[in-house]
Amino acid sequence: MKVVHTLAELRDTLRAFESPAFVPTMGNLHAGHLALIDQAKPLGDVCVASIFVNRLQFAPHEDFDSYPRTFENDCAQLQAHGCDVLFAPNEGELYPQAQTFKVSPDPGLDAILEGAFRPGFFQGVATVVMKLFQCVFGQARGQGHAVFGQKDYQQLMVIRHMVQQFAMPITVHAGATVRAEDGLALSSRNGYLSPNERVEAVHLSQALRYMITHAQSGERDWAALEAQAMATLQARGWAPDYMTVRRQADLQIPQDGDTELVALGAAKLGPARLIDNWSFTLG
Repeated sequence: MKVVHTLAELRDTLRAFESPAFVPTMGNLHAGHLALIDQAKPLGDVCVASIFVNRLQFAPHEDFDSYPRTFENDCAQLQAHGCDVLFAPNEGELYPQAQTFKVSPDPGLDAILEGAFRPGFFQGVATVVMKLFQCVFGQARGQGHAVFGQKDYQQLMVIRHMVQQFAMPITVHAGATVRAEDGLALSSRNGYLSPNERVEAVHLSQALRYMITHAQSGERDWAALEAQAMATLQARGWAPDYMTVRRQADLQIPQDGDTELVALGAAKLGPARLIDNWSFTLG
């Protein structure tokens, strides 16, 4: 695996390839990230990953400074999974000037759920992904491929819409959520949990499954269903931001006749804010 730190090195390295397959990350890699690498490998003629902790998507009170940085271990794992190129720029390389031009997502996606609780988050994500796409695919002569985890369901939708609306020659692929044996979705922020909190953390997934079970049994009072899921977590010491059932296609509240749905949740447990989702179908 070749590790490059500058845009000039990256472009020189990728010049010989036509169709990169790209997995952007913030590092502190786990099995979920590595599954994305495995998925990306056969999609293009070179597999590229990036590691960059993007300041633009962190609010001032969030964990930018303390976000785990495990570069040497990340490199070893990427190499073991057959990644060809790792782009690991520093902040000055990716943002040599203050980033005054930014990508503003559709307010219909940006102002709800994660966007409502983390204002500016999706603008920061869209801006850095747009820039990384230009770095990786800017001189590609064929179709590009990018793989994003489905655990970040709303983020995946934002990126797909951005690629579509800017007519970018990139196919965005969804990687299935990778879970621990007890059902907890793997996340870099799981490392913030104490041993007791780690045992408790599976109840976020279970609360989502509760909503799905009741929806598939005929419950259609979405507000009551969501309130019950919130109350269940609160009683266990969580601080939930939202627990909700939405349409898979646009994350709006389900209407009569909608069958392709997704249950999504975000909640704080101790020092960690965890998110998860399950897609499901009504019969």
